[in-house]
Amino acid sequence: MRDAVAGRDQGVRVAHSPVRRSGGSPFPPIAEYGFLSDCETTCLVAPSGNVEWMCVPRPDAPSVFGSVLDRSAGGFRFGPDRTQIPAGRRYLPGTNILETTWQTPNGWLIVTDCLVVGRWHRTHERSNTHRRTPSDWDADHVLLRLARCEHGSVDLSLVCEPNFDYGRQAESWEYEEDDYSSGVIANAGSNITLRLRTDLRLGFDGRRALARTTLREGDTAFVALTWRPEEPLLPDTYLQACGAVDRTTEFWRQWLSRGMFPDHPWRRHLQRSALALKGLTYAPTGALLAAATTSLPETPRGERNWDYRYSWLRDSTFALWGLYTLGLDYEANDFFSFIADVAEHDENIQVMYRVGGEPRIDEEILGHLSGYEGASPVRVGNAAALQRQHDVWGVVLDSVYLHTKSRDYLSERLWPVLVRLVEAAAAHWQEPDCGMWEVRGALQHFTVSKMMCWVALDRGRRLAQMRGDTKTAARWKAIAEEIHAEVCDSGVDHRGVFTQYYGSKALDASLLLIPLLGFLPASDERVKATVLAIADELTEDGLVLRYRTEETDDGVAGDEGAFLICSFWLVSALVEIGELTRARQLCERLLSLASPLDLYAEEIDPNSGRHLGNFPQAFTHLALINAVMYVIRAEDAEAYARPSPST
Repeated sequence: MRDAVAGRDQGVRVAHSPVRRSGGSPFPPIAEYGFLSDCETTCLVAPSGNVEWMCVPRPDAPSVFGSVLDRSAGGFRFGPDRTQIPAGRRYLPGTNILETTWQTPNGWLIVTDCLVVGRWHRTHERSNTHRRTPSDWDADHVLLRLARCEHGSVDLSLVCEPNFDYGRQAESWEYEEDDYSSGVIANAGSNITLRLRTDLRLGFDGRRALARTTLREGDTAFVALTWRPEEPLLPDTYLQACGAVDRTTEFWRQWLSRGMFPDHPWRRHLQRSALALKGLTYAPTGALLAAATTSLPETPRGERNWDYRYSWLRDSTFALWGLYTLGLDYEANDFFSFIADVAEHDENIQVMYRVGGEPRIDEEILGHLSGYEGASPVRVGNAAALQRQHDVWGVVLDSVYLHTKSRDYLSERLWPVLVRLVEAAAAHWQEPDCGMWEVRGALQHFTVSKMMCWVALDRGRRLAQMRGDTKTAARWKAIAEEIHAEVCDSGVDHRGVFTQYYGSKALDASLLLIPLLGFLPASDERVKATVLAIADELTEDGLVLRYRTEETDDGVAGDEGAFLICSFWLVSALVEIGELTRARQLCERLLSLASPLDLYAEEIDPNSGRHLGNFPQAFTHLALINAVMYVIRAEDAEAYARPSPST
């Protein structure tokens, strides 16, 4: 096994968790969770070594470990016998494999956690609706945890306590073999069976699997948990477990090596964001999760708690912008197949789908869960799936257009789907909708929704021209020009600033997309006025709000934090209008607000820097990639244009 796993890599930045204040919350700060993925399952690991969120067999399935939402809803701890703050945490370079180091009173312990990815081994056929091309790699459906005592001696504790169906179904462990090293626990309602294997001796107490031992310098231990219905791919020894970590390391580094990352101090932020986005993909279908969690609050102890474990077409297509920027565009093929799959079976395309492409996402409140730090209600499912959000047509068309230009190829299977989307934009652009932010108040003529309808017609026109269909291209161009004229007439206030919706005085951060999507050139005075108005008036301590909740009827009580995607959009927009110094300063500040592991939630409290909302958030990481690359390219252009010093 590589020295990295044994904890002997040198010169690598180590993330340190801040000390918890006495009398604080029993929940770790959102930013302190580590994120694991095998591109089919995700989980969150607390600094204590407790897995506090995992849903199997898919990320949108009910949880088996849910203590991030209620301390009694199940967890899986592997670490020092006495819970304590780790000395350091990091990802093994170029991977989504987490390493945690503890200094105990008598020694040092390193625990390595990963969701295992191995060489292709599937024996069953994919569903006919999942047409993606398999890669050389495949999820093993194993959560693997390795412990090694590096110095002195350490008391090691294992407590695995599943609680099925969001903590509603407590089952009991049973021994699977005679040597007390493996156990099984099953839930008939979900048809999920978990198997646990370790080189420690297990004891069972109802739903709790327990083990404890003392490790001395050089001693090791492992534990593996699987939900795989086929023959389990569990290691039998620590050496085999090390081999599984090595294979997983190879997968992540091989994937990352395809990217093109600039030689810049911000390179690690780009790589971590790319790895987060890849980790939020669901490989069997090509879907991309908006986030790994549900109901982490946007307002502390508030009700702005939503389920983001689904594939928003908007978020997914925006995420592809970020991956394209770094040369990581293979995922686009899978995602466009996902779009074609769902659109072939859904005449009126929804804004989001389950990761398997299923359209039904009923929203339900789980009243038995206390919520993160008491934030209720806890929601699963998302009623926004049935909202009218007219921007969805534009974001899909823009992404397809970028992909087609880069490949000089457009799938014949996808073209009829795109025609339907463009025609939907043409038919409905004059109607009000719920807007990009999915407000649950009154429908409005949101300016950004109109603009995104223009994007749908404009990109559709360009694609039709590429196909030689000049008649369709001319018709779509005429409608696009009509939309453009109306938005420029009705979406601007007396100052020449674009507003949230027609007739409104409110600002909306989504209008930062105007120059980024080419609706108007950055040199247009209305663009400059809008960007600067948002920068000066729609910010708290320099961080951008989506909108001011007191000005917008979004149907939910309470305030919310600054939206990180909007702040990164502002960086890009400031570069566009020539405010490079201001953009660089804001970008530096945003990068400094990353979690200890360089991850981001959806929002941030401008006063405390506390991360809020679901975690990690794809929207934030894709906007980071684009903003950082905007600044780097602008700096490079500035340096190139600067006269050389005389010799």
